[in-house]
Amino acid sequence: MRAYGFTALGGPENEAFLDVPEPVAGPYDLVVRVRAAGVNPGDWKLRNGSYGTTPPAVLGREVAGTVEQVGADVAGFSPGDEVFGGCPGMVGGWAELAIVTASFAALRPDTVTPEDAASLPVAAGTAYDALTCLDLPKGATLLVNGAGGGVGVAIVQLAVARGLTVVGTASPGKHDLLAGFGAVPVAYGDGVLDRIRAAAPHVDAVFDLVGGDALRTVAPLVADRAKVASVADKALAVELGGTEVVRDRSTAVLTELARLVAAGELNPHVTDVRPFAEAGAALAAVEDGHTSGKVVLRM
Repeated sequence: MRAYGFTALGGPENEAFLDVPEPVAGPYDLVVRVRAAGVNPGDWKLRNGSYGTTPPAVLGREVAGTVEQVGADVAGFSPGDEVFGGCPGMVGGWAELAIVTASFAALRPDTVTPEDAASLPVAAGTAYDALTCLDLPKGATLLVNGAGGGVGVAIVQLAVARGLTVVGTASPGKHDLLAGFGAVPVAYGDGVLDRIRAAAPHVDAVFDLVGGDALRTVAPLVADRAKVASVADKALAVELGGTEVVRDRSTAVLTELARLVAAGELNPHVTDVRPFAEAGAALAAVEDGHTSGKVVLRM
């Protein structure tokens, strides 16, 4: 079957369309005919060797499509079901058929498009799990450091829906977007602490998507350092006394995210849908950092 991945570790020059064997469902897997697949920063990081992958490998961590095979030990799914979910380990989803982990898959409601569903497991799933780990009460104030990306936009919406006050640091070009989702946007750069304090005199938690000095700068705003979490710089967050975000990756989380999308309470913010033939260009756009919203491949 046709797939898109990379033949050696390194830059985009190693990407290519590949002919690979059709997958066979393991006991806890589904084989899904892919209708849409998400594009994420983790895809180019996989290609450049950040995750220790051995090439050749197929890219893609999240998909939506139609079940074709069901593993022997899987319950709750049948051939023909429309589903979405995450691809296991190094088995990518940018292909005609993909392996999806059954425990990290959910039925796709008719009112949620394949493109929206395929964008949920990585970004929105991470955001949902981060809020679970931070466990903030209604009325608390959350600072999202780097709120303009896919995970940031998702956690802003989820947090606002839970009754939290949200302040989000972002480049000025994304301030209207964040304000539209209910956050108070604040610009990066010199004086950021003063701008945050003006927006929210008290900050109960920080969720960081930037890392490094940007995380070091804002972490002291929180009295209880256990309420600092980062997916951009996990080691630094722990060093600062913070909490590591533990991914749930469950059917229950995906089902709830789909429910929120269907109810109009969560906008996956898919802004760029490209045909599979443009997989390389789609990944280049994400790697260049010039996208606003989620990028999805339509198969």
